[in-house]
Amino acid sequence: MTLEEFVFAFGSEFDETPIEQFTPQTVFKDLEEWGSLTALSIIAMVDEKLDKRITGADIRSSNTIEDLFNNANQK
Repeated sequence: MTLEEFVFAFGSEFDETPIEQFTPQTVFKDLEEWGSLTALSIIAMVDEKLDKRITGADIRSSNTIEDLFNNANQK
């Protein structure tokens, strides 16, 4: 999966935030819709799409969507 595909998949987990707002540099924790349920959805999406296991610690240590993508690919 490319970074662009990851950004699209990440943005698809949000119901109210327009997909156009998502870029590799998006600071996802600053999004109004971000919360613990969205974090769980992202963890499940990474597991399904990348076949990688990320944790809450991985999310906490990431600032942007690209950071999270890179952290997931290091697993």
